[in-house]
Amino acid sequence: MPNRIPPPDPRITSPFHEHAGFELLEWRENFARLRVVLQPHHLNRHGIAHGGVMLALLDEAGGISGNWCSVPGNIRNSVTVDLNAHFVGRAAGARMTATARVIGGGRSLFFASTEIHDDHGTLVAFGSSTHRRARGSEHLEGVPFQKHGHD
Repeated sequence: MPNRIPPPDPRITSPFHEHAGFELLEWRENFARLRVVLQPHHLNRHGIAHGGVMLALLDEAGGISGNWCSVPGNIRNSVTVDLNAHFVGRAAGARMTATARVIGGGRSLFFASTEIHDDHGTLVAFGSSTHRRARGSEHLEGVPFQKHGHD
């Protein structure tokens, strides 16, 4: 029997997140782990993972790490205001996994540090990001989730 992947959490998915094929593996306060299974459209003309895919994965993981919510059904939101990336290797294998941790911040801003590893555990990119919390997202309880018409 194949492993069934649970449906994406509507509180953190977006049309871009779904199109990119990002999968949330682990999420808790100040921490997120996402994975992407590389497909032909993720590759550059040299046949390796495109830097833009890695940059997007760094951004998504960093933002999600600071948006965990303690109340089921509620949501926290933020926008990225700064993103720095360093590409240090080529991804080998079929998957890349991003691990992000909130490393500081205050009421309205948080700072995340994110690393991306390939299937062999090799570090291929790392970065830091700054995110501004949306109104109501300053507290772990967040605000009630309301879907915004993108299906």
